Amino acid sequence: MEQIQPQLKDFIIDYCNRYKVYRVDPSILDTNTSIDLDLDIYDIEIDLFIAEFSEHFKVDASKFSWYKYGYPKGSTRVRVLKLMFGYKRSWVKKLAGYCYKPKFKVAVLQDALQNGKLV
Repeated sequence: MEQIQPQLKDFIIDYCNRYKVYRVDPSILDTNTSIDLDLDIYDIEIDLFIAEFSEHFKVDASKFSWYKYGYPKGSTRVRVLKLMFGYKRSWVKKLAGYCYKPKFKVAVLQDALQNGKLV
């Protein structure tokens, strides 16, 4: 797995702490981390996240569309799993992956930092 850029990692951790979205362990963040499933940022919060990301890093998000990724709307099953068993256990993550297929990952944000455009 590819390592995440330090400034992107700091932004994600700061965002999650500021909005009390999900307590993020910095050691588990990598490019394969899902924004909607692993970090629990979806629905209207994901739009706020994208806006702050593009503003903070001066990335052009004018051509960004959810058409490519599918709009992350969360899953009731996943919320119940996380509530009952936590999300640190590997079997819970695997089961949550079967219930909800995430497509928007940190790798997309890292590519946007390199290209200057969020596509």
